[in-house]
Amino acid sequence: MAADLVSGTTNLNSVIEFLTAMITPALLISATGSLVLSTSTRLGRVVDRVRALEVRVGELIYAEDKESIPLYEKRVEVVVDLIDKVTSRSRLLQKAMTTFYYGLMLFILTSVAIAVAGIFNVYRWLPIPIGIVGIMFLFYGSLLMLKETRMATATINEEMDFVWELARKVAPEDVAVKYDKKGRIKGYNGPKVSNTLGGE
Repeated sequence: MAADLVSGTTNLNSVIEFLTAMITPALLISATGSLVLSTSTRLGRVVDRVRALEVRVGELIYAEDKESIPLYEKRVEVVVDLIDKVTSRSRLLQKAMTTFYYGLMLFILTSVAIAVAGIFNVYRWLPIPIGIVGIMFLFYGSLLMLKETRMATATINEEMDFVWELARKVAPEDVAVKYDKKGRIKGYNGPKVSNTLGGE
């Protein structure tokens, strides 16, 4: 094909096919870039969340009057457990972002391989395995993101369960009874709290 390009006798259909083949990896590059951007944004939010939880647990640990804090021990347990879950999420996001970057690199390499194969008419099979490996990285990164999303949902559910439990603890008895069945996640077996603030 290189000789045809120099002589100007290249078939129009061949040129179109060549350009089409070059464009295909570009679409995958664009899609992978979007995944990298969204993953990076989620990772930043998770890091901010870890810092906020660190402040919360510090305030609880160094509180002078711990007995006046409703559900103090439960509150500390929930915050520590949330820190553990958020830390696991950050590691998953870092792994997913690394995987997407590998896929991005392979898709760029696929585009280069197509150009080399088209111009020099050698190793025409090479772009195929490179592209397939890139797609596999993309698939694996998507699985990691799915797992992280499920962990995020579990984290939110746990925090909401505690908020409802705390609300029932500090609310007046008539209000606590009214909302006793609300706000519960399926499978939640937490205590039914209907005492007023300071009650046991």
